[in-house]
Amino acid sequence: MATRAVEVDAGGIAVRVSSPDRIVFEATEHTPAFTKLEVVEYVIAVEDGLMRALRDRPTALERWPKGVREGMRLTTAKEYGEAFYSKRVPKGAPAHVPSVRIRFPSGRRADEICPAHIADVAWAAHMGTITFHPWAMRRGDVDRPDELRIDLDPQEGTDFRDAVEAALAVRDLLAELGIRAFAKTSGSRGVHVFARIAPRWTVTDVRHAAIAVGRAVEQRHRRVTTAWWKEERGARVFVDFNQNARDRTIASAYSPRPRPGAPVSFPLAWDDLADLDSPRHFHLGSVPALLRDQGDAWAEIDDVAHDLTPLLELWEENPVEMPYPPDYPKMPGEPKRVQPSKAKKG
Repeated sequence: MATRAVEVDAGGIAVRVSSPDRIVFEATEHTPAFTKLEVVEYVIAVEDGLMRALRDRPTALERWPKGVREGMRLTTAKEYGEAFYSKRVPKGAPAHVPSVRIRFPSGRRADEICPAHIADVAWAAHMGTITFHPWAMRRGDVDRPDELRIDLDPQEGTDFRDAVEAALAVRDLLAELGIRAFAKTSGSRGVHVFARIAPRWTVTDVRHAAIAVGRAVEQRHRRVTTAWWKEERGARVFVDFNQNARDRTIASAYSPRPRPGAPVSFPLAWDDLADLDSPRHFHLGSVPALLRDQGDAWAEIDDVAHDLTPLLELWEENPVEMPYPPDYPKMPGEPKRVQPSKAKKG
């Protein structure tokens, strides 16, 4: 028999939570089970940091309405899997949930949720959202990013510590160019480095800046690569520059991830990241207390909107375009999207 719905207070707005006792994350050796109600209570508990990451940004919702279980598939269409992305405002959204019109690479447009209040986020969690995927733009101008994102993805033969070392190299490079960077765990093995920028440049400009960062760090650090094709990456940390392409998103700070143990993408001060061997202890049950006791390591991220010019000058030193994601239309100056081992010779 299903448990009756309950209401929670989300910043002064009552949010209804159906099936509150449904298990979303099963217990593991290191973590207890977490219910749907506990997921909703979590996002409310980390309101300050979570809203700093989401406020006024178009946000795709990664929804696992049946909970996170081994073997479940994440798809882009609800009918094809137990988990799916909502890139449009779900039907039945409360009146308090704002949206904004966004444009996909295909040219199609859609209205996407654009959180302005913690109640918007709590409602999305009630709808089965585990991870929030905000765009790099805010609703005032959805074509001009205010965020540079460096996604450091360890490849086979590398681990979290390799990603940490790569992140420190990114930090040092950006600091030399007058840009203050902030880091967080990905919620898996990777590390994300963010910097706020003035919303003056196009999505293409910001992507080029990310490529330039990746190439510069690649020259300094032998275990970093910008190689788009997996067969060319080797045992190195991949700088995924295409996370700065339009409609590409990264899990927000403080978002849970749909993996055993309910890991969370957790912001860290640089010194703390440098000393960290494993992100395992950052999970849905531990993060609210950490945020309450230590404060948000990203509390000052909005204090300065940096000039992107130094990175674009770095790009101009080697303005060679890189491949776009496979679902994109052919982009100006882009090389052939052919896996090197399959490319025709001659």
